[in-house]
Amino acid sequence: MFSKQRIPRVTKFAKFSFYAILFDMLTKRKKQKAISEAKISEKDTGSTGVQISLLSKKIDELAKHLKKHQKDNSSRKGLLQMVADRRKLVKYLQAKDVKKYNALAKKLDLKLAK
Repeated sequence: MFSKQRIPRVTKFAKFSFYAILFDMLTKRKKQKAISEAKISEKDTGSTGVQISLLSKKIDELAKHLKKHQKDNSSRKGLLQMVADRRKLVKYLQAKDVKKYNALAKKLDLKLAK
């Protein structure tokens, strides 16, 4: 009949890397770098600029993933949602403080909206 083959056991590290790729493609270092680029104060982790910076990094990572896996439609839907969220935040920041918007757009190489 069938021979008993040993199936390799999934380690904690393998599970972690799989879920890191699937759900949150940014590593801790990349997140810290993105936060440090856009933070206003030392403890700033949630301002509009930081959120835009994090979303931009996530969008870049997911775009790379989708270039390899064109048929991954669920990730494509997530990408479109992230782009929409970033667009809303950029629009809010532009209406609230134009100087901060222009500085952030230059740092992140965002297209300047007219």
